[in-house]
Amino acid sequence: MELPILNNASAPDPTAGCKARGSCGDSRDPGDMNPETWEKVKNHPCYSEEAHHHYARMHVAVAPACNIQCHYCNRKYDCANESRPGVVSERLTPEDVVKKVLAVASAIPQMTVMGIAGPGDPLANPDKTFRTFELIAEKAPDIKLCLSTNGLALPDYVDRIKALNVDHVTITINMIDPEVGERIYPWVFYKHKRWKGREASRILSERQLEGLDLLMANGILCKVNSVMIPGVNDEHLVEVNKKVKSLGAFLHNIMPLVSAPEHGTYYGLNGQRGPTARELKALQDKCEVRMNMMRHCRQCRADAVGLLGEDRSHEFTLEKIHEMDVEYDLEKRRAYQLEVEAKRLETRATREEGLKAMKDVQTDLKILIAIATKGEGKVNEHFGHAREFQIYEVSRKGCKFVGHRRVDMYCQGGWGEEDTLDTVIKAIVDCTAVFVSKVGRCPRKTLHAAGIEPVDQYAFDFIEKSALTYFKEYAEKVRKGEIVHQDRGEASIRTGAIVPVPMGG
Repeated sequence: MELPILNNASAPDPTAGCKARGSCGDSRDPGDMNPETWEKVKNHPCYSEEAHHHYARMHVAVAPACNIQCHYCNRKYDCANESRPGVVSERLTPEDVVKKVLAVASAIPQMTVMGIAGPGDPLANPDKTFRTFELIAEKAPDIKLCLSTNGLALPDYVDRIKALNVDHVTITINMIDPEVGERIYPWVFYKHKRWKGREASRILSERQLEGLDLLMANGILCKVNSVMIPGVNDEHLVEVNKKVKSLGAFLHNIMPLVSAPEHGTYYGLNGQRGPTARELKALQDKCEVRMNMMRHCRQCRADAVGLLGEDRSHEFTLEKIHEMDVEYDLEKRRAYQLEVEAKRLETRATREEGLKAMKDVQTDLKILIAIATKGEGKVNEHFGHAREFQIYEVSRKGCKFVGHRRVDMYCQGGWGEEDTLDTVIKAIVDCTAVFVSKVGRCPRKTLHAAGIEPVDQYAFDFIEKSALTYFKEYAEKVRKGEIVHQDRGEASIRTGAIVPVPMGG
């Protein structure tokens, strides 16, 4: 049976009004999209790359059951040091969620989004999911509501999603061809029956696309997640990208497969590798020609709390929140967020200043720069303390965030672990430079030996302006013959650098 051809011609376009010069998914400023859409995404850390430097999110684990099985998922495993979708330490009731959300919102005033992403599928647990949304809408009306789903049950609940003002829905779509899908999904449970093989994937794909079409018809923003699985769906994801773009998806997030054997997944136990950093970026670049790509995803736990790239869930266990003196002060939260917006405007102004300085630069060079940062769009992390590096692609056209690389922390309190330093170097070996607030003599020497320039002269400055300033000087040195530009991508191929995945404990 062929997939349905969905007519979306009459659906309101939630990205209407985007200017050719802008990128809706980037959402850098209000001029990039219509005012209604800007209001929905401006402080949503997942839908806006700029916002993720400043605003936090939290996931609540109220949905334990799932209606499909994926070869990359095992929800039985939990490690407090691991960040991976489907992983949780505590399952909550809707009433528990209210207590936790109010506690988090009081302690982290920049927390603007509450999402339900598991540990199973929210729409396979509709009563718990929608009861949670109802309670949060009543008790914390300023917090945005989000839902992440595999899409199998989505068409049945779009009206209810809209009625509860859930403005953001993420669908994980890994294929539109059932022949590809049967290599990813062993079964789905639909209409009181377990379906297997190609028929299971056909049903899943039809329901996902129908759900996406209905979301667009109701003016609900939709982000599509896709897991890149080398040799299974990597080439096919280009077709997925075309399809979801044609149906009006706002943003496409292509994520690397996480398949460590210790996670106990089918792929992990059978040796299915994840993509290299170069492979992932190449696919994202290819798809970005058609639509906006999300590159700042951290593949968060289903109970994650805090800024993207950090997880403070251990601070807000049920035991701890019952001991907290919670004061949910809406005006205080709004005042704090106004301060955040002022910082954000300052960040934007420095970027524009950096771009103006690039007008006279004539070069086709492109380089990658790794940034050690704690957030706020600044170079403000010590090399040895970094647990991830944000990666920017810099050229005369500007500075673009293209991904992140998780690493183990090198500094161990006065000394460094040499084996860890080697893995850090491997993670950023395709970068020309690494920007840090500070770096020790030993790692500085090792970085130089690997052809990566350690740069601490921009400590606590804004990332994009600093990167553009560095690039301008770098390009001038190349032009004068003072240095020879090296294709760092070739270094990545030689070392076989794989996209680093979260480390289990």
